Amino acid sequence: MKHEDFIVSPTTKIALKQYDSTYIGHFKNKSDAQQKLQEHVKHLAKHQEVLYAQNTFALLIIFQAMDAAGKDSTIKYVMSGVNPQGCQVFSFGVPSAKELDHDYLWRYTKALPERGRIGIFNRSYYEEVLVVRVHPGLLDRQQLPPRIKTNKIWKSRFEEINNLEKYLSQNGIIILKFFLNVSKGEQKKRFLDRINRPEKIGNFLPAILTRDIIGMTIWQLIKTSLITPVLNGHLGISSQPITSGLRVLSFLTLFATD
Repeated sequence: MKHEDFIVSPTTKIALKQYDSTYIGHFKNKSDAQQKLQEHVKHLAKHQEVLYAQNTFALLIIFQAMDAAGKDSTIKYVMSGVNPQGCQVFSFGVPSAKELDHDYLWRYTKALPERGRIGIFNRSYYEEVLVVRVHPGLLDRQQLPPRIKTNKIWKSRFEEINNLEKYLSQNGIIILKFFLNVSKGEQKKRFLDRINRPEKIGNFLPAILTRDIIGMTIWQLIKTSLITPVLNGHLGISSQPITSGLRVLSFLTLFATD
């Protein structure tokens, strides 16, 4: 797999429409990809043991995506062979009353992985410049001083998030960021599938559609603004979780080897 085709370097401007979200590489079917997936799972498990034994670095893997892009399934594939004692997964939804009493980065920083461990963020602090920007009511709930709530707040947050990632990188936390792409057609198909599945209907909400429709244009800005000078971003082009999982695993094992 050509990893360079999926890496977005700092200051690079991109448009999602330039990428084929159905791309699955040379794999002919799911079973074909499954075999290669298992190979990478074994490699990642070995590298995890080294990470834990060294107790010097921590690995933070961030997944961002439009809704129905397959984040949960991709995480399941990626972590299927990892020792759960050395891995933590956090999903960030609507902040609690306690979290709103702290600064907006607090709930993310307290979930950072310890040295020797792997941490996975299913959504992250990037939501603070996406969903909060789309829904002004969420910003009001953060109880900020009036002088801060101006149009300059988003530029400030971009800088604060970049500075946080620089700080973490300089203190031994390796951050790998993946954006999973899904086409509008495939997203619509998955939303309609959720309507017909009782266990999934809770994931189909008008607010999700509103956020994604408005948020799509904001994503183009965010993916460039949040790629720091020391951190690349990675696009999971495929809308199929198993191939997205395979691509993430392939990059992780390559990164660990280097």
